[in-house]
Amino acid sequence: MKTAMIKISVAVLLSASAVFGAFAQEFTKGVVNKVDAKANKVTIKHEELKNLDMPAMTMVFRVEDPALLERLKEGSKIEFVAERVNGKLTVTEVK
Repeated sequence: MKTAMIKISVAVLLSASAVFGAFAQEFTKGVVNKVDAKANKVTIKHEELKNLDMPAMTMVFRVEDPALLERLKEGSKIEFVAERVNGKLTVTEVK
């Protein structure tokens, strides 16, 4: 009986950690090269984007949240999360 309870407890813990792990976003370091507020885009020179399997490079990202764009300044060092949103590479978080 104890073995069955231990197995169930381990299974529940593994399931919970998998769910929470899926929501944990990994921040990537970068430098803002250009902000295009009219087009809701930002150019960032970034380190490897592990979640997108992308090497370090400079590229343009969409930004859906205008409040996020207001916080970005050319030359600023940032940490950000980029994801594919509707097929477009998009910055979703900045710290």
